[in-house]
Amino acid sequence: MNFNIEPARGNVVLVVDDVPENLAVLHDALDESGFTVLVANNGETALQRAAEAQPDIILLDAIMPGMDGFETCRRLKANLATRHIPVVFMTGLTEAEHVVAAFEAGGNDYVTKPLRTGEVLARIAAHMQTARLMDQARSALDAFGNAVIAMTPRDGKIVWQTPLARTLMQGYLVDSELTSWLAATQHAHSQGQSHPPLTLARGSRRLIFSAAEFSEDEQWMIVLREESDVAQIEKLMAAFKLTQRESEVLNWLIKGKTNRDIGEILGTSPRTVNKHLEHVFVKLGVETRTSAAAVALGKLRGGRKEELERS
Repeated sequence: MNFNIEPARGNVVLVVDDVPENLAVLHDALDESGFTVLVANNGETALQRAAEAQPDIILLDAIMPGMDGFETCRRLKANLATRHIPVVFMTGLTEAEHVVAAFEAGGNDYVTKPLRTGEVLARIAAHMQTARLMDQARSALDAFGNAVIAMTPRDGKIVWQTPLARTLMQGYLVDSELTSWLAATQHAHSQGQSHPPLTLARGSRRLIFSAAEFSEDEQWMIVLREESDVAQIEKLMAAFKLTQRESEVLNWLIKGKTNRDIGEILGTSPRTVNKHLEHVFVKLGVETRTSAAAVALGKLRGGRKEELERS
């Protein structure tokens, strides 16, 4: 049976074992099967080579002097640069607690020693195929300019993120807020209830996190969207031919502010705000604050939908 994966030379395997004989046997078997093989004889070297070379998969000995395989795996999974790499443990220990420890450390699979080459190649093929599908999904999201992150609900860690998501999160304090929101969202989901999106503010801009895909044990897909008062005001001006001040008043009306609130925010009187609203009502073809807010929100949401369709 042929377990090679095409294109073979594009697949890099990092083998981590403190026994030179084991490294030699695995290196030769994988090299003959067409893989590019990197080796490390301890946990520290493994962490360094994984970060630098970005292998497609890691074969990791569970029991090593110094930093053992379990701690090495935990550190790999704690690093955003390496946590996406599948880790297959190699162990001669068949006790249940060691198998559990391998998965708790973040391992994707395990094989037992003495190793059977055919089994190792089959496990590599399966995990590389899964990783390739995930890479294709991420690449598609990147190509369409989507801001998406994947998180594991059990620990609140970001597993991967698109470049746009990484860019949007710069400057926002997301760590504690995002973890707490994820836990609350997970609890609500387990009760069959919805939970509102997370909104983080930075000046006039807001970053909004919405859960798009739920999984009890695997990854949650979180979609990010950034909003700006400045951008929203400009959109309202263009959509309804409003003056800047009329658009500012409408923008705060959408947020549920009263005339007094709007006056204090804009540095004017409630009476002047009311005059601006009268002009807004005429231009929008409505008679009430509620209708004005509904029409404006409909236009803003429709605009975002059109942008997505064009992309």
